Amino acid sequence: MKTLYIDCGMGAAGDMLTGALFELMDDQKALLEELNHMGIPGVVFQAEPAVKCGITGTHMRVLVNGIEEESHDHEHEHSHDHEHGHSNVHGHDHDHEHGHSHDHDHGHSHAGMHEIGHIIEGLRVPEKVKKDVMAVYRLIADAESRVHGKSVEEIHFHEVGAMDAIADITAVCLLMDRISPDRVIASPVHVGSGQVRCAHGIMPVPAPATALILKGIPSYGGRIRGELCTPTGAALLKYFVTLFGDMPVMAVSEIGYGMGKKDFPAANCVRIMLGQEQGKEDEILELSCNIDDMTGEEVGFAMEMLFEAGARDVYTVPAGMKKSRPGLVLHVICDEITRDKLVKTMFCHTTTIGIRECRMKRYILDRSIEDGSPIRRKCVTGYGVSRQKLEYEDLAKLARERKISLAQARELAAGTAEENE
Repeated sequence: MKTLYIDCGMGAAGDMLTGALFELMDDQKALLEELNHMGIPGVVFQAEPAVKCGITGTHMRVLVNGIEEESHDHEHEHSHDHEHGHSNVHGHDHDHEHGHSHDHDHGHSHAGMHEIGHIIEGLRVPEKVKKDVMAVYRLIADAESRVHGKSVEEIHFHEVGAMDAIADITAVCLLMDRISPDRVIASPVHVGSGQVRCAHGIMPVPAPATALILKGIPSYGGRIRGELCTPTGAALLKYFVTLFGDMPVMAVSEIGYGMGKKDFPAANCVRIMLGQEQGKEDEILELSCNIDDMTGEEVGFAMEMLFEAGARDVYTVPAGMKKSRPGLVLHVICDEITRDKLVKTMFCHTTTIGIRECRMKRYILDRSIEDGSPIRRKCVTGYGVSRQKLEYEDLAKLARERKISLAQARELAAGTAEENE
């Protein structure tokens, strides 16, 4: 399974994600030219080598009409809403999200969601990428509208900040489409700590829009003073990441480092690793109970009902019970979503008066079915293991049709497979 793992130990910003994904690609010169011909008005991408704490990576500069959105660290001014509902939202380097105090009396223009949607619609990128870009930008706009108590239609973005955000979002969406991972996993997100100064006073880190976007996503603060995760970075993570947690067991083939502009005690970068996941991990529940007063027929019927109710597996283990009675322990493997239904089924169809629950971590091999003729193969891979097994139901059907034994059907199927190869 092709997997991307994003290390957000120093947060996430649009330009840093772009730089890290850019480093995973082969023909970077041609890719940079493609980024600069997507059709974003006045935007130029520049990929520059950068070093943070001895680590070399790529800093992706975005110039809008020759201007790069500058960061002013935790003393920079946020232009959220200003005096009349204008908002500056972009994802360029830590703290860039709110760079520039933008005095609105000297001719700066602004764009609403309608104008931004028109720009995105005109991009020279695949339709799927356009839809992804619009969906990510909508996440940001929705968060900003809630922060300012205005509708999305009333929110306006400063021109330079809007183009910068479109550039970062489009670049990430295009690169993600090009890589096409089967799964995207990210670490919990480091948001930074402290406060930032805005036009209306001091606000905490993470900024309100970032905090809203990160709802439901594992995140944490820390000793790094500054805004590490921007609204654009948060929105991109929320849109593309399917799981937040530890790095899975995977064979890494490529590593990319996307660098921020600022220097911190830790390397200011996003690291992305691309590789093949070697099996998966999840959690499973086991429900169990002791039984010493049911017949074999009753136990068999109860097992059938448990499978019908959604159990992953049901099995029994012989056990010695109280008063020297022979009995059994009934085990039911299930997902959390089916637990309550299965508990009711166990009480309904067994004589138990108590059920134990155990939550367990599970390691899983990737499973797939190869369509063969006439016998399918069940294939499993992961954790350095790769094996195949002929599908039993197909073997049994062949044995019945030919009036031969199961062993003979297996030999016949193996011979057919060799001939097909």
